[in-house]
Amino acid sequence: MKMETVLLVEDDVPFRARLAGALLKRGMAVIEAGNPAEAKTLAAKKSFDGAVIDMRMPGGSGLDVVRELRSQHPAARLIVLTGYGSIATALEAVRLGAADYVMKPADADQVLAALRGERLPNENPKDFPPETPTLNRVEWEHIQRVLADCNGNISQAARMLGLDRRSLQRKLAKYPPHR
Repeated sequence: MKMETVLLVEDDVPFRARLAGALLKRGMAVIEAGNPAEAKTLAAKKSFDGAVIDMRMPGGSGLDVVRELRSQHPAARLIVLTGYGSIATALEAVRLGAADYVMKPADADQVLAALRGERLPNENPKDFPPETPTLNRVEWEHIQRVLADCNGNISQAARMLGLDRRSLQRKLAKYPPHR
């Protein structure tokens, strides 16, 4: 798929600037947004072939941006970029219309390949041995799945998990454990 213009939605200013610069060097036109509200405003005014959307940003979720962009630009290829990956959020992103889900740290070649629907030559799934996740990772992914099932309602998810709401909020504020 030929990509010419990309909407880049990322709240981390230095990362957004580096990724935008790298995409520009690769021949892409880049429209930058620093938060979900700005992304939605730009999406109503501009056209683009694809979008790279950070999952977790102040002022809203990247999943809300995916939902909005999918309704406004049905032909655009949407990529979710996150440092907080889980199976539940990946499935939710795809269910809402994302074409791919890329884990940070990702370089411009990985992002561009995802935008084009390609695989990098060294990305052969057989090259990676299956990993057994840690117990902390399994717990974190389970919490993310329950939270997604509750449409992001922390109080409801806490009740379903048998946790105090504040305890669940503390768990959610932590970075996901490494595999």
